[in-house]
Amino acid sequence: MGEVRRATVADAGELVRLRGVFLGDIASGEPAADGWRRVAFEVLQTRLAAPDPTMVAFVVDRADRPGALAACAVGAVDCRLGGPDDPTSEHGYVFNVVTDPDQRRRGYSRLCMTALLDWYCDRGIRTVDLRASPNAEPLYHSLGFVRTTYPAMRLRLLAPDA
Repeated sequence: MGEVRRATVADAGELVRLRGVFLGDIASGEPAADGWRRVAFEVLQTRLAAPDPTMVAFVVDRADRPGALAACAVGAVDCRLGGPDDPTSEHGYVFNVVTDPDQRRRGYSRLCMTALLDWYCDRGIRTVDLRASPNAEPLYHSLGFVRTTYPAMRLRLLAPDA
């Protein structure tokens, strides 16, 4: 089994590539538009280089391709108001947990997720949220995640120049 490590700025390109794999999995094909890749790359370079990062990724390298990643889990820290169930102001959010198709069923996502959860724990973060595909739910359940009663909603705002 591969070893997990914290991603560096040098991994930004591979993290964007794996994001495309992830989006392809949930949408039955990688997105045709590529403008998002440049923006994602720039965001990763900035956020992964921060001295006190609010975004972090844990990765497993591919053994067969130097410089390539087999899997990753990316997480961010949100600042929210505390509540009775969690008085802290920082919450974790997990996204972009993905393994290359030919590297799956080797425990890489579990390694990346465990490292990410340890990182949150070390920061004192007590609540971590994610959205799970049906295929990923068994992994998340085994790590202690449970369904919540809070429904998610979304609003997409138009860009000022739109």
